[in-house]
Amino acid sequence: MPDGYMEPVTLDRLMVELRPRLHRYCARMVGSALDGEDVLQDALAKAAEAYPGAGGIERPESWLFRIAHNTALDALRRRKRQATVRFEIDLSVIADPGAVADARVAATASLAAFTRLPAAQRASVLLMDVLGYSLAETVEILGVSLAAVKAALHRARTRLRTLAIDTDAPPPRLDAAERDRLRSYADRFNARDFDALRDLLAEDVRLDLVSRTKLAGRKDVSVYFGRYDGIFDWRFVAGLADGRPALLGYDPTDASGAPGWVVFLDWAEGRIVTIRDFKYAPYVMESLEASALA
Repeated sequence: MPDGYMEPVTLDRLMVELRPRLHRYCARMVGSALDGEDVLQDALAKAAEAYPGAGGIERPESWLFRIAHNTALDALRRRKRQATVRFEIDLSVIADPGAVADARVAATASLAAFTRLPAAQRASVLLMDVLGYSLAETVEILGVSLAAVKAALHRARTRLRTLAIDTDAPPPRLDAAERDRLRSYADRFNARDFDALRDLLAEDVRLDLVSRTKLAGRKDVSVYFGRYDGIFDWRFVAGLADGRPALLGYDPTDASGAPGWVVFLDWAEGRIVTIRDFKYAPYVMESLEASALA
């Protein structure tokens, strides 16, 4: 058996272990916790497909991050309709004396701030300052030169420092109808009136119980409510997350009082057409700005 070989079960375990870190990276690369989850799922599918023919993988963590990085770039290219993403390399750039302070700025920067960086800068600062990879590991993941990473990192830190006080964006608002509909759904869920909620499902409704299962069609998706009916570690509050209407999930036994997960609903003609529930993927909360409706 070649050195570095991983059994499929080991690869699966590594994907589970790295999923929160991979999501943190993808979300900041594409500027959205939800889009980041889409990129992550795509990347994991690509990794599973590529693995049988990959031969011995000496550093599987770097290999997975490289796939996630390239998948995020593909998503950005599709979004911006650009064929390539180029690095601006300045060989004269050396380490910044204020790098430690700038790294703290990067670690706490908002998703919106990262979207204002070019992709190369974004990737370098995320891997080093947010996820804690070394220069050598970052070079390996990105597949570029040491000089390129240093240059991108310097520019990213400088730019994030100037963006740190940029808080002028107005908070999102819901109209009265959206607010009432969301609160009504939360009230029915908390009352365990699941028959009423099943009646709201469209015939072609789709469910993504993230990191667990995907279902389609009213009959199959109806079993989703049964999952909640059998447990008691939850209550829902209507709110906003990632600028969208959402149900904020709380564990009544959690002393922090913070939402532990979110559920997003899409509606059409008064019916629910998609449900995206992150109860089993709480890592997205690290990348979301969530707040209950006033």
